[in-house]
Amino acid sequence: MPVSVVVTALGWVGAALCLTAYILVTRGRWSPTSGRYQAANVVSGLMLGAVAASSGVWPSVVTNVVWAAVALHAVTSLVRARRHRTPSVPPAA
Repeated sequence: MPVSVVVTALGWVGAALCLTAYILVTRGRWSPTSGRYQAANVVSGLMLGAVAASSGVWPSVVTNVVWAAVALHAVTSLVRARRHRTPSVPPAA
């Protein structure tokens, strides 16, 4: 399989993932602060950045890498918040 076919497929999958995540947030199915949404942004940003890099479209590379980095920071923050959350235990009777 030629590299161009793989790159094109990667671009389509990344674009579909990004748009699907946006649609789900817009329709209220996902929260903008959800791990799923942020993880989709990390993956799609990296995929689209890789496709842009293979074509030498550097403004898109930078934009997508920053997009993925912001989402990765959000994922990291969500994971930290979950770790520090204390489980709610009902008082003993």
